Amino acid sequence: MSSGETEAHRTLKRLALTWARAAGLVIAGVEVRIPHSGYRADVAAASRHPMGPEGRVALFECKQGRADFLRDQADETATRTQAAALALRVQSLRAAVASHRPDLRRGESLFPEFDSYDLAGLRHDTLHRLEQELETLQQKLLTSVKFSRLHAHQSADLLYLVTEPGIMAAHEVPNGWGWLIREGDALVLIQPPVRLAPRPEQRLAWLESIAIAGTRETGRASARI
Repeated sequence: MSSGETEAHRTLKRLALTWARAAGLVIAGVEVRIPHSGYRADVAAASRHPMGPEGRVALFECKQGRADFLRDQADETATRTQAAALALRVQSLRAAVASHRPDLRRGESLFPEFDSYDLAGLRHDTLHRLEQELETLQQKLLTSVKFSRLHAHQSADLLYLVTEPGIMAAHEVPNGWGWLIREGDALVLIQPPVRLAPRPEQRLAWLESIAIAGTRETGRASARI
């Protein structure tokens, strides 16, 4: 558990655990590493026999505020397409600027087409704006596509977004995800998730990740005794 975690976020995780157990997902843990990814799930829970035909593994992402939600909600495919197109525009504009400003050549090559150009001190508002937009899109690909990526990779059978009320609208729920809203001291299902089909080895890896997370929490509890 992060030392900077808020009480509101801890409450959402606690309610997600309670909701999961009531739904028959009794093997559960918090801050669980998502197999074959660089992410962690706030809560992960599995049925008693997750490897069987009726087995289920669910992943819960808890969001206490709108900014917290927006940080992970970019669509990876759309963002990657936009970034690729913008990168081509930036490359083309740089080449055009360089062809009109031979004085910016570094002189590192005998042939102009192989030389590099120093554009650092150049004032070109359009080029600078496009470069900034490209940097923003590239940053999104690194940090803001969690929901889209987990769905595309079918990381679990069921994906749930758990939120405080009022931070988002129904049309903003990420594709394929379910939506649980806190009402008082309970969660209410507003939108069910699409059932996915993770590979058997993915489900088995989930059991290991949940066990490791549980062992970690037990160690922390023992240290406080």
